[in-house]
Amino acid sequence: MLAEDGNRVYTYGLEKAEELKNRKNIIFCEKLSKAIPEDVEVVIGPIPFSSNGININTPFSEKEISIRELMHYLNAKILIAGSITPDVYDMANDEYIEIIDIMKREELAVLNTISTAEGTIEIAIANTNKIIHGSNVLILGFGRIGKVLARKMAGLSAKVTCAARKDEDLAWIRAYGHKVTNINFLGENLANYDIIINTVPHLILTKERMEYVKKECLLIDLASNPGGIDKKTAKDKKLKLIWALALPGKVAPVTTAEFIKDTVYNILKEVYEK
Repeated sequence: MLAEDGNRVYTYGLEKAEELKNRKNIIFCEKLSKAIPEDVEVVIGPIPFSSNGININTPFSEKEISIRELMHYLNAKILIAGSITPDVYDMANDEYIEIIDIMKREELAVLNTISTAEGTIEIAIANTNKIIHGSNVLILGFGRIGKVLARKMAGLSAKVTCAARKDEDLAWIRAYGHKVTNINFLGENLANYDIIINTVPHLILTKERMEYVKKECLLIDLASNPGGIDKKTAKDKKLKLIWALALPGKVAPVTTAEFIKDTVYNILKEVYEK
């Protein structure tokens, strides 16, 4: 997409991405040094940037690119990537590199909730033997994802209840027209739901609370590690639990790439206006 917009794009570690070959403005490089020449001002890395803290993620390559090697070639340049750990920032300080974590951008986070919500609904439809219409759905958390997901579920005529802790969130749930419950008071009422979806990034459905979840209930956890649902208890009770991570890229890779591209442009506009 960047190349189609007329940008010259050097690539390294993407040799398995066949659809990029023979494309105008895309230059495949066999060495990292060639991929980051002096006239390159911006380097775009993967999301997440690294899984092991040593090498960057290269799913379309057999090459290993160490973070330290990459940093060596990034002197005085801008690195845009996702889910960057603090130690990478420490390395960057030594090389005068400006690092921007695209996953911390609010516009991208908001837009990604759309595909996350649609992907969650797809999972719910595929893993239940009932229609969404008329199903009792509990959504844990009323942040970005909770808001969009609740609205879309309600649009399918599900009976949506949203759970939160803060008084202001509980008020917003009512304002949106959903049923409301306080996360602190979850217990026997969990038996009422056909589908329970967690969006909160810490444990909500504990072993004790899971005792009240009915056997036919579908559990979907959207939160990052360790998630918000006790997975061992779900397994012991033979409950159907789906831990659905990174849905935007899986459900709608083209749309997600468009959102990322637009966010990159927003970042560059801000950087060069400084």
